Amino acid sequence: MNDTYYMNYALNLARAASGQTSPNPVVGAVLAKNNQIVGFGAHLKAGEPHAEVHAIRMAGEKAAGSSLYVTLEPCSHFGKTPPCADLVIKSGIKKVFVAVTDPNPRVAGRGIERMREAGIEVETGLLAEEARDLNKVFFYHIATGLPYVTLKTAVSLDGKTATSTGDSKWITGEEARQDVHVFRHQHDAILVGVNTIIKDDPSLTVRLPAGGNNPIRVVLDTHLRTPLTAKIITDHEAPTWIVTGSAVPADKVESFKKAGITIVKTQAPTISIKAMLSLLGEQGITSLFVEGGSEVHGSFLKERTFQQMITYIAPKLIGGKLAPTSFGGLGMETMAEAVPLNFKHVDMIGKDIRIIAEPEVNNNVYWNS
Repeated sequence: MNDTYYMNYALNLARAASGQTSPNPVVGAVLAKNNQIVGFGAHLKAGEPHAEVHAIRMAGEKAAGSSLYVTLEPCSHFGKTPPCADLVIKSGIKKVFVAVTDPNPRVAGRGIERMREAGIEVETGLLAEEARDLNKVFFYHIATGLPYVTLKTAVSLDGKTATSTGDSKWITGEEARQDVHVFRHQHDAILVGVNTIIKDDPSLTVRLPAGGNNPIRVVLDTHLRTPLTAKIITDHEAPTWIVTGSAVPADKVESFKKAGITIVKTQAPTISIKAMLSLLGEQGITSLFVEGGSEVHGSFLKERTFQQMITYIAPKLIGGKLAPTSFGGLGMETMAEAVPLNFKHVDMIGKDIRIIAEPEVNNNVYWNS
């Protein structure tokens, strides 16, 4: 077993906690000594012990003289928990491998500096690309203050999201639909347009066999047309936020507030996607899963305000020039305006294909910040 093996182990530990640590990053840590793992751990929830703490507690006296492999730089400040860098020093660890430095201004290299000043050898960059990708939501939010946006759609092989009559249940199979719930669990918030609420009355909750975290439900509703009888209003399964234009009457807003709904008013009569994302970011939303219809998706495409695209392709043909597709609106006038994507993952989910893609310019974390 070598250094790469131990860091991969730490990455897998961190990956297992995806969706339950927000607004904190996912972090894994492994302690190795004499070619044996003597301790390991992952950060499981904001406010609870960090990965390094779990690993060091497990190792006990064996931590002295060991090597620590951690996917993100140990913290150096007092937050809800004490600085991990100080615990590393106190434990007698002789060498630390850090995959990536922490972009949080409260850390940003200070943890590494503190450990080196204490005489600990520190190496950075081992499996850095994998570690950065694992925490892409955290890195993006820290850099921009905005939520990391994922657009999700399900289409037939000929690119249709429903028939010409609007029938869309179900394009994909059960396995793909369960997979969508995993992504819901991993995001802070889920977003749809008011037309989806009026037409389908969805719950927008996580329905996995073993349970999961329900995201905050966000509805784009310029004129506040959401029915007070909708499930997202009455079921109390998760918080519901409705984003409206500035012209909605105060008495109408009050009726929703009495029902326990948060109304987020923009400063303009119409909703700007960029302005909406800024408002969500200010409220601590680090990731947003968009399951809107073609017009909502079209708005995100027009304003170039997404960082990831997940498409499920079913082995079906629907046809019909009036059958809807994933993106509405006017679209691009020329191919030069088209958003180029990189396919990151292509997988079979049951009988369907899942493609995860990112804009090529997504390598620049400030894209449309």
